[in-house]
Amino acid sequence: MPRSAAAGSYTTTAVALHWLVALGVFGAFSLGLYMHELPLSPTKLKLYSYHKWAGVTIFLLALIRLAWRATHPAPPLPDHMPRWQRMAANATHHLLYVLIVAIPLTGWLMSSAKGFQTVWFGVLPLPDLLDKNKDLGDTLALVHKTLNLSMAALVSAHVGAALKHHLVDRDDVLARMLPFVNNKKVAQ
Repeated sequence: MPRSAAAGSYTTTAVALHWLVALGVFGAFSLGLYMHELPLSPTKLKLYSYHKWAGVTIFLLALIRLAWRATHPAPPLPDHMPRWQRMAANATHHLLYVLIVAIPLTGWLMSSAKGFQTVWFGVLPLPDLLDKNKDLGDTLALVHKTLNLSMAALVSAHVGAALKHHLVDRDDVLARMLPFVNNKKVAQ
């Protein structure tokens, strides 16, 4: 039976986009941490290209996800949740949406300012969004790093809250975003 937000779970499309973006963010973040400390080499330059490809892909998936979310509202949170938890959940989700757009965008802006064009999958050159400017590139690198660390903190809180709902509250908050899970079975 297909998922439906009206039935208390996210749509199949929303679940797929959530996990594609989550995997992309995890991979790009991990790669960014790893490649940053490497000495300059052909391998490091190749990894930077992969990181940029991932960033552009995440950016596009994020735009699709936002468009989907705008036309397919999330299912309501459980009635038993205190008001402050609802507010925290909504704020966290909104901030995560902002970050999944802002982080790739700041990376693209940084690359432009540093004079390194982004070429998606080595085939499609994307326009530089800024003229070359070392100082601005350095500032954007700091912004990109800060936003990534903020994302890591928010994702940790998001995962922690989902696990708390599943393990402590024993409700279906986590299950409704898991693929191949029937909420009716989990809620029993």
